[in-house]
Amino acid sequence: MAKTIYVDNAATTAMSDVAVEAMKPYMKGIYGNPSSLHSVGQKAREELEKAREAVAACIGANAREIYFTSGGSESDNQAIYSAAHNGAAKGKKHIISTNFEHHAVLHTLKKLEGEGFEVTLLPVDKDGLITAKQVEEAIRPDTALVTVMYANNEVGTILPVREIGAVCREKKVTFHTDAVQAVGHIPVDVEADNIDMLSLSAHKFHGPKGVGALYCRRNIPLRTFIEGGAQERGKRAGTENLAGICSMAAALQDAVNHMYENMAKEELMRDILIDGLSRIPHSKLNGDRVRRLPGNVNMCFEGIEGESLLLLLDAKGICASSGSACTSGSLDPSHVLLALGLPHEVAHGSLRLSLCPDNTEEEMRYIVEQVPKVVEYLRSISPVWEELEKGERPHLI
Repeated sequence: MAKTIYVDNAATTAMSDVAVEAMKPYMKGIYGNPSSLHSVGQKAREELEKAREAVAACIGANAREIYFTSGGSESDNQAIYSAAHNGAAKGKKHIISTNFEHHAVLHTLKKLEGEGFEVTLLPVDKDGLITAKQVEEAIRPDTALVTVMYANNEVGTILPVREIGAVCREKKVTFHTDAVQAVGHIPVDVEADNIDMLSLSAHKFHGPKGVGALYCRRNIPLRTFIEGGAQERGKRAGTENLAGICSMAAALQDAVNHMYENMAKEELMRDILIDGLSRIPHSKLNGDRVRRLPGNVNMCFEGIEGESLLLLLDAKGICASSGSACTSGSLDPSHVLLALGLPHEVAHGSLRLSLCPDNTEEEMRYIVEQVPKVVEYLRSISPVWEELEKGERPHLI
């Protein structure tokens, strides 16, 4: 297969034609500053608010509950800091999360620990799941926030967000979810899911990079995160990225309008990969087989290094990853896979394939044909694999 096969859509997606076309009018024609009082500025303001309404409608929110940001990491930071300090003002300095969140959440929580907050990280099970009961049992009188991701960015597990949100609502604890991997891919409704705060990012659903949104329920005070102006109702200073925001709104509407057909297509391709790659000896699917994102496949192959696997697959025209793009430069194994209980030496041999509707079944069959060959080659030159095959050390998969 001559063309490049891109299966790293959890890292980022190509902008859709819809998103590109939606952006064009705001590059030259509608270029005003939405804060300006003249007609050019007010036209920009009108378009900004249309985009806000569109994004809100896609997740079942009210337009006044949407704040535009630079992406998922900023949204996570602002949500968590806001909820934490809202709680601290009432003497509540305890936060609950999980041990396999994105680093945008984990690093923020680590920083808050330095400010005197206490953080409880709930352990996920071997399939990457927690239960609402775990959350309920962890909530204390001084709990200010529960932050649990909607779907994991590495292994694709979909968490029981609606049930967790119901527990938080009953206990009167703010509930935030990092939904960066979920929004635009599976149905998300902030009202039905009992969500108080939610983070999303445009470039995960074929929108532009550098733009995202934070949903914050109306009765929750949002702390100002960037000082300097009255934009975003005084909660985030800086002239709005109008072209990016309007492009994001169009991309999200397009994703939601075609969601169920896209889910069906991705699930079919995903299952071709899982069934095919699971035939490789001493391999393992990571994450729950059923409760997972339609386009996510995460496998471990014993006796190889993930970096070598990626480079050799790239030479065959397959662009994949071994985990989160935010940590791909690290030599350490994925904290997500370690949280699932995988040993270091197994977690090092991981492969994440994340799909989009532009992928094809033909591409999946090519991947299923090529990955076993690469794994076999890497094992043939691995002294570790030789020891495993000779019985000098036990197989872990």
